[in-house]
Amino acid sequence: MISCTEFILAYNELFKYIEERGGREGLEDFWTRISDEFLFNLDELVRTKGIKGMEEYWGHTLTEEVANARIYADDKEFRIEMDECPSVKRINESGIKKCSSYCYHCDTLYKRVIEKYGFIYNLDIIDADKGVCCVKVRKID
Repeated sequence: MISCTEFILAYNELFKYIEERGGREGLEDFWTRISDEFLFNLDELVRTKGIKGMEEYWGHTLTEEVANARIYADDKEFRIEMDECPSVKRINESGIKKCSSYCYHCDTLYKRVIEKYGFIYNLDIIDADKGVCCVKVRKID
């Protein structure tokens, strides 16, 4: 099976191409479509298991990506503290220019899926150049 990390440089180049032609709005539209039409596995996990489903999804994904991150989860909150995003690291190590909006794909892709199930999703990009961010999801009471 091909790891998702094999496609990071291609994603980055595609994001740059779309942003150059359609601006940030075009890129957001692209990410929205991916979220709506392809994230069925995350949607199912969040719909059926809530925070436990998020923990399952990102536990697998971040392990596969060998991410330098911590996941916290309890009944009301889910959090990812990313010390170095493996995607950003791979782009930086490649020597190619990173799409200026690259880190925001996580916000558009995942917020749409998660918030429709009674959660508030917040992405805090602390350092986009180094891939440092924090995702916080909390259950609406």
